Amino acid sequence: MAGSAAPLLTAEHAAFITSGVSTLAASRDADHRPSLARAHGCRVSPDRRRVSVLVARTHAGTVLDDIGRCGAVAVVFSYPPTHRTMQLKGTDAVVRPATPEDVAGAAAYVETFADCVLPLGHTREQIHTLFAAPAADFAAVEFTPTAAFDQTPGLKAGAPMGAAHDAA
Repeated sequence: MAGSAAPLLTAEHAAFITSGVSTLAASRDADHRPSLARAHGCRVSPDRRRVSVLVARTHAGTVLDDIGRCGAVAVVFSYPPTHRTMQLKGTDAVVRPATPEDVAGAAAYVETFADCVLPLGHTREQIHTLFAAPAADFAAVEFTPTAAFDQTPGLKAGAPMGAAHDAA
């Protein structure tokens, strides 16, 4: 992607994926068998060209190993009350240590996600249990989105998204 080209993510997309929506990160092994882990939130670079998702190593070991081997990642962001869903894909994913800002963002994410699903019958205790992980367990998966798709159930499911597609 040329430096002068518009980033794939629009400001609205960046706001959505960082809003506390359900986030799952996936990769694959050398035989193309998938691996999947729940993420603890997402950060987007100020220029919207890089995305980082935070995962707990104890729950995401296979995904992290697969990313380390092939660099491929797919991340799904879904808003449970409406099932609005967006998927990002990248081929240059790297695993890096989580920063203190990442860990603080993960704690905030858990609370925002809990607020999102409380009206659906989940308890804050359930959400805290689901996301329980010590700060030292976190790693960040950082990548450049190369493709974005609307995965909301319905007529547009699977349609490409992004600044170029949305402008058309």
